[in-house]
Amino acid sequence: MGNGLGCIPGTQPNGGVGSRSKSNSRSQRKTITEEDLLHRQALAMAIQQHQLSQRFDGSMSRRIGSTSSRKQTPSSSFRKPVPIVLDSLETKKIILVHGEGFGAWCWYKIIPLLEEAGLHPVALDLMGSGIDHTDVNSILTLADYTKPLLDYLHNLHEDEKVILVGHSCGGACVSYALECFPKKVTKAVFLGATMVCDGQRPFDVFAEELASAEVFLQESQLLLYANGNDKPPTGLMLDKEKLKGLYFNQSPSKDIALASVSMRPIPLAPIMENLSLTVENYGSVRRYFIQMLDDRVLSSYIQEKLVRENPPQEVFKLRGSDHCPFFSKPQSLCKILLEIVQLI
Repeated sequence: MGNGLGCIPGTQPNGGVGSRSKSNSRSQRKTITEEDLLHRQALAMAIQQHQLSQRFDGSMSRRIGSTSSRKQTPSSSFRKPVPIVLDSLETKKIILVHGEGFGAWCWYKIIPLLEEAGLHPVALDLMGSGIDHTDVNSILTLADYTKPLLDYLHNLHEDEKVILVGHSCGGACVSYALECFPKKVTKAVFLGATMVCDGQRPFDVFAEELASAEVFLQESQLLLYANGNDKPPTGLMLDKEKLKGLYFNQSPSKDIALASVSMRPIPLAPIMENLSLTVENYGSVRRYFIQMLDDRVLSSYIQEKLVRENPPQEVFKLRGSDHCPFFSKPQSLCKILLEIVQLI
C-alpha cells in the first residue's frame, strides 16, 4: 500500500511471542539472565508492597477513588458505578497493550483489580519489550513490533472476542490490530494513546510538541545507530533523569523505581511508519479514549486534537493522573475500564 503499513490478516511476521534475541555469546546470555533476575526481583517487590497496602487500606483507597471521580465535571463521562452482570458481557477478556519503553509488567496494579471484578485480563510484551529480549534495533516494522498481539488474536477461537486497551504508542499497535482482526475485537480503548488517522505516523502525534521528524532525527542525542552513524537511526533511548517529571509526575516512588530498572529502549522504525486504516476494518470497531488531565507527555491540547480528528465513541477524562494512570490512578482507571466493558 505505497509507504503505508498494510495488513494481511492471518499473515504473521517471522518469530514467536516472547522470542529471545538469537545470540551464541555466553556473556550475552549471562547479561540477559541478570537483567531478567533484576526485573523479576523489582516487580516481585512492587507487587508485594501493593498487596500489603491493599490488605491494610484497600477499602479506604477504593472510597477515596470513588469520591474523587464524583467530583469531576459532567464532561468527564463518569457515571455512578453499576454492578457488573457478567453473563451480559460481550467478552470478559481484556488485552492490555503497553506503551513505548514499557512491558506487560506495568499493568501489575490493574490486573488484580480487573480479576476481582470477574474479568480475564491478559498483558502482553510487545517485541523487544519487557522480558522479550529481541534486539530493538532489529525491529523494522510496526508489524514486527506488534507481532505478539497479532499472534494472540490470530490464535483465538473463531467465535472468541476481546477488548483491547492500548497505552501511549501502544495505541498504534491497537489500531494496526483492528485493521488486521476487526471481527476479533468488540471494543478498543485508547489510554492517552496515539489514536492516529489513516496515513498518519505514531510519531506525528508527538511531533507538534517535540519537533518535526527531520529535526528530531538530526538533533536528538538519545538515538541508537546500530547500522552506523551514516545510516538511519534504529532505536531511541529513554532519558531516565527526565522520566520522573515527564511520565511519572503523579506516580508513587516505588513504581518509578520499578520503571527505572524495567523500561527498555524504543524501536524507532515502527513509530515512523504510516498506518493504512480502512473504514471496513478499523472503522468497524467501537473506540473509546481516556484522557489524562495531568499528562506531561501528551498535553490536553494534543489529546483533544486526537479526539477531534479521529472521533471515538466516547471520551473519558481522568483527573489527577500523569501519563501512566496504571501507576498514579489504578483504582480510577479500573472503574473507567469496567464502565466501558459494560457499554452496549
